[in-house]
Amino acid sequence: MMQKKVLIVDDEEDVLRVVGRRLSDAGYAVIQASNGKEAILLAKKQQPNLIILDIIMPEMDGGEAAQILKSDPLTKNIPILFLTCLLTKEEEKTEKIIAGSYFIAKPYNPEELMREVKRQLG
Repeated sequence: MMQKKVLIVDDEEDVLRVVGRRLSDAGYAVIQASNGKEAILLAKKQQPNLIILDIIMPEMDGGEAAQILKSDPLTKNIPILFLTCLLTKEEEKTEKIIAGSYFIAKPYNPEELMREVKRQLG
């Protein structure tokens, strides 16, 4: 079976490292980007099965990157999971799905993140 690819996009090195290690340990191939522009290029080239996307980042934020990804025929069907501090835990409970994307608030529960990744990847 082919290994599922997950693109993690965050400008915080710690988040990339910790989430990346957790996904690798779970058997996923991990691709990393530190901003929205890089995420778009990598998503088109690598065709990941899932994108975990921060919202507040330099150069291009996650919201803008998501809009571009969703409007491109090459990347429009890749699910996006936002991992962001813009949402509180309370909002996360009520606003899980916004515009077809899923949200998890930072600081996040690692088990919850992995459950959502598995759910998204089937």
